[in-house]
Amino acid sequence: MVTPRPSHCKRRAYDCLAGQLPVLDTTKGLLRAAVAVAMHEMDKADPDSVESQVDELTSKIDRRITSSHPSAVMAHAHDVLFEERGFKGNRADYHNPRNSYLPIVLRTGRGLPITLSLIYKCVVDPLGVPVYGINAPGHFMIGVDGSMTDHAVRTVTIIDPFDAGRMLSPDEAIGVCRKILGDAPMPEEPLAPASHQAWLLRIIQNLMNTFNRLGQQNDFAAMHEMRELVLEHSPED
Repeated sequence: MVTPRPSHCKRRAYDCLAGQLPVLDTTKGLLRAAVAVAMHEMDKADPDSVESQVDELTSKIDRRITSSHPSAVMAHAHDVLFEERGFKGNRADYHNPRNSYLPIVLRTGRGLPITLSLIYKCVVDPLGVPVYGINAPGHFMIGVDGSMTDHAVRTVTIIDPFDAGRMLSPDEAIGVCRKILGDAPMPEEPLAPASHQAWLLRIIQNLMNTFNRLGQQNDFAAMHEMRELVLEHSPED
């Protein structure tokens, strides 16, 4: 894929994003692509540094694990991420664009549902427990797959990292969305899994909405360029 020269997005950020698109279906590719989005505003943002911080969290959890059962892994992940590090949503300043920048969310422990969910996925995925994004309307969440009941029935645990890792039933998760949407119609599949492309596009769209609201038209245009780059990518490029 030939990468065009952006008119508004900083070249370093744009090129970093382009470099991750061929591996966007991997957890590492999604992580580094999200950092690339932040690099438009953050001159010192570095994907290697962010990846190293995430790896440290994974290692901290891994050292405590004595059982590979998903429920045990999730319990230790909850302790490290939400009890000790204190990750939770930034309710007081929800629309601040910094909540969409992964390096800042890692440092402050405050962010949007979608960035907090990404940290959870990138930290827990390497521990052998499959984690996926739930592209719920108005409120991104996490699904943890792979736990088995006594009858060998696969179960899914829904986690809301914005609410400090609260576990939700499907009905409770839909209730969270209904509260946010108000009278707006609910999608036919409100708890559908998010592809990595959809995950990244939603991060970018959040920033487009924020920059448009703030009147930062150059930054809005930069995010639009990133969005078009992601949309134009296909595996065969």
